[in-house]
Amino acid sequence: MNEQARLIYTTRMPVRWGDMDAYGHVNNTVYFRYFEQTRVEWLEQMGCRVSPEEPIGPVIINAACTFFAPVNYPATVVIKMYAGEPGRSSVMTWYELFVEGEDRVYCEGSAKTVWMDMRTGKSAPIPDVVRALMD
Repeated sequence: MNEQARLIYTTRMPVRWGDMDAYGHVNNTVYFRYFEQTRVEWLEQMGCRVSPEEPIGPVIINAACTFFAPVNYPATVVIKMYAGEPGRSSVMTWYELFVEGEDRVYCEGSAKTVWMDMRTGKSAPIPDVVRALMD
């Protein structure tokens, strides 16, 4: 994680039975859904509507995850979201995932988000309300 990253949001989510794979732990693809839901909750709490009807919206251009330990059902995960310095149209975010009640980091992730003009398909400036909450 970037040393200049700032904690901007924390959320909790239950692990669902269907999140598990044949090995009996949360499937690796589900962690990206946890991170996605964290981003959407953060944006919505700021009053930013995440919808295909909006003329400008966030899209992910790069995402990664490093797994340290498996998460099993039943559990509640805690996801901490951090943000770097925003650019004109993009911001880098990082994630730490814990199991509630434990200090161990189960995985770390990252995603680069770009705001896009949905009509033109080109990048657009980060909305002022979003920028203000990251500064």
